[in-house]
Amino acid sequence: MKGKLIEYPKISYLLHQTISPMQPYIAILRGINVSGHNKIPMLELKAMFEGLGYKNIVTYIQSGNVIFKTAKPKDDTVIASKVEAAIKHTFNYTVPVIIRSLQEMETAIANNPFIGQDGIDIEKFHITFLASAPDTASLEKISQYDYPPDKFVILQKEVYLYCPGGYGNTKLSNTFFENKLNVTATTRNLKTVNKLLQLIDK
Repeated sequence: MKGKLIEYPKISYLLHQTISPMQPYIAILRGINVSGHNKIPMLELKAMFEGLGYKNIVTYIQSGNVIFKTAKPKDDTVIASKVEAAIKHTFNYTVPVIIRSLQEMETAIANNPFIGQDGIDIEKFHITFLASAPDTASLEKISQYDYPPDKFVILQKEVYLYCPGGYGNTKLSNTFFENKLNVTATTRNLKTVNKLLQLIDK
């Protein structure tokens, strides 16, 4: 008796490729387009970010704020180093860059210790963003400084500033915090910070 050839139906398998969702970030640049130094047109800066493979790029005002998304999220310092190297290569400027995720920006705004206090002018608020959290020794050192009526509070990677006389007149500058905390710093007023959160949250 001859055996029968049994043909089994072909089974096709769907291969599912896992695609990481695009993660939003903001790059906050230090010291560009100020007093004629480190001039970088926003259109050229946006093109540079596109060249790095980032998506959904939006720039906000000339001081250097870039919202972008990436499907390959990495540590903030890794992204910052990549952007800094690209700026050096493209524009021949050494520009410090600080990176924040959407969640970090939300937390930075929510943690503002001055909000809700009596007699506070919201127009005088600023946040100084730090590249990393300062060490304990640096925090102890800077706590000895006091420049009333200006006030500052440091929480993790943010310095919350209240400068009733205006940020342009305070001693609590980026350079002050960089020297005392040994980390890169750059500052934005609260209006700008809120706008950046709106843009990054779209």
